Amino acid sequence: MISPAWILACQLALTGLAMAAPQLDMGHIQPSFATVSKKFRVVTEDTVILPCEINNLGEYQVVWKRGASILTAGSLKIYPDKRIRLVEGTNLEIRDISTKDAGDYVCQISLLEPITLTHTLEILVPPRIQKVSNNGALDVKKFSTVTLECKASGNPVPTITWSRKNNLLPSGDKSVEGFSITIEQVTRHQAGVYQCMASNGVGQPVLRDIALRVQYAPEIEVERNWVHTGEGFEAQLVCIVHAEPPAEVLWYRDTLRLDTTERMYSESRGSRHTLFIRKVDASDFGNYSCAADNALGKSRQYLELSGRPTQAQFLSSPRGRFRDTYNISFSVDSYTPVEEYKLYFRKLPDNDSLIFSNHLGHGTNERTNHHGIPIIGGYRGAMGVNEWRDVIINVDRKERMSQRVYYLIHGLEAGTEYEAKVQARNRFGWGAVSRGFRFDTRGSESSLYEPGAEEFGEPEMRDLGMTAAAGGGSSIRVSAGQSGLLLAFTLFMFLTVVGAASCGCVAS
Repeated sequence: MISPAWILACQLALTGLAMAAPQLDMGHIQPSFATVSKKFRVVTEDTVILPCEINNLGEYQVVWKRGASILTAGSLKIYPDKRIRLVEGTNLEIRDISTKDAGDYVCQISLLEPITLTHTLEILVPPRIQKVSNNGALDVKKFSTVTLECKASGNPVPTITWSRKNNLLPSGDKSVEGFSITIEQVTRHQAGVYQCMASNGVGQPVLRDIALRVQYAPEIEVERNWVHTGEGFEAQLVCIVHAEPPAEVLWYRDTLRLDTTERMYSESRGSRHTLFIRKVDASDFGNYSCAADNALGKSRQYLELSGRPTQAQFLSSPRGRFRDTYNISFSVDSYTPVEEYKLYFRKLPDNDSLIFSNHLGHGTNERTNHHGIPIIGGYRGAMGVNEWRDVIINVDRKERMSQRVYYLIHGLEAGTEYEAKVQARNRFGWGAVSRGFRFDTRGSESSLYEPGAEEFGEPEMRDLGMTAAAGGGSSIRVSAGQSGLLLAFTLFMFLTVVGAASCGCVAS
């Protein structure tokens, strides 16, 4: 500590310097500063040299002051600070700069009327995060409002930038600036690690993590609610369970809780919970569920294990290549051989309306199939708008799982749009009806098209066909043996017409 006696001694020394200052000889040039006043911006722990170069100093003395404190007088160091010293004559060096060194430093020439030079020292302080919300770990309930805060110090005042680790912020932004961010109606989707970064251009930015955990009752997603398999194969039923705190997950067959056996067991990896069934038996087909429970609630989702065929996927192009026929193709997966297909199709109105028109023909009774598609029965005559027709397609039983079917529909109208649906049956029952597939025929103004090999290249397509305007009802059963001769005759007549047209022959 600097004693009053020491301060008094310094003042006496300065007084002596002033009294001892040589009188200015009119023939001599008065001393002057070769240095100009300047503001220095210095980072903490660095070293700074404050210059004080003087012209014609002669026998005069130089004093460095800071406020009321005398730092040096002539070559004498007055202020007891090891970090301060004179260098290169009258320049003042300060090492290991700290924030307390900020302020004005005065270099004074001790004339009878002293002249001074003032330097200002600003201390730049790298950013430092002093405090974050709840020391970086927050637990909140679902649908609550949470505010994340980050306080930092430094010079200049740091800018706070928020981001989210491996994700966007709830606002959809990659980053935002501000002392805090607020999240309203928080859900599990906003949980994660948030980062506040403080930067002010001095040194490196600093980061702090804030882990936000949202507590909520279990939420379950099923990977597939309809799981297709076959006898002798392995099946996997998967539930994705999100919960905080983590939930206990149990598996059920109908209302019976399932225990682990050699053939049936469950496995959990993170949020993914899987029920494995080895060597599936026909008795395993049915309804299953996964139930999750934690301190905040419970949830359940249902799955079906089935041996029925999958929903058909249409493969053919929606643009037909003929005026009155269309080759429709689709594929179905089935571990058990498919026994038959049912194809539904209807003519769509020009304005694409789904309102049913009056049914043309003599039949008036309407029925629906077991999937709710309305079917017109007792039909005789042309096909009406929006009237569904169905045809049963018997096929040879095939052992391969993925089956591709081609079917040629006759008697369609040129330049007309149709919609088709299909379903398949094996010994476990009918699969789901496919989504609607729209196709159209070529317009009457289009030129006659000779079919390529791809049109009649598949066994199913070559052997199967039906006519849209056949009498005796709208439900038609067609098998390979029944339609082969008819299709061959139709193809023969078609090619004969093409040949006659190409050679210019005219029948008499």
